[in-house]
Amino acid sequence: MKPLLIYITASTKQEAEQISEILIKKKLASCVNILPEIQSHYIWNGKLQKEKEVLMLVKTFDAKYKQVESTIKKIHSYETPCIVAIPIIKGNEAYLRWSKQCM
Repeated sequence: MKPLLIYITASTKQEAEQISEILIKKKLASCVNILPEIQSHYIWNGKLQKEKEVLMLVKTFDAKYKQVESTIKKIHSYETPCIVAIPIIKGNEAYLRWSKQCM
């Protein structure tokens, strides 16, 4: 299993906490960081949007990605949630071992 960092945005802190709890309880993530109130600018339905969002950084492994994505899509409030996986190419070996044990 290769480690991944999944970048996800949510509409509120409460939504991010709900997603986080589900991912941890289902052993789809070892840790989720929730960073409150980021400012996102994007085009949606042809219009520039400027929204406050919450950023989630999910630590997991590539073998769990499809389950993470499908779980998030079922409970997320957005029609098209931002779910982007970034491979972790290096990291603290002790942390990565711990992370794998959580799965």
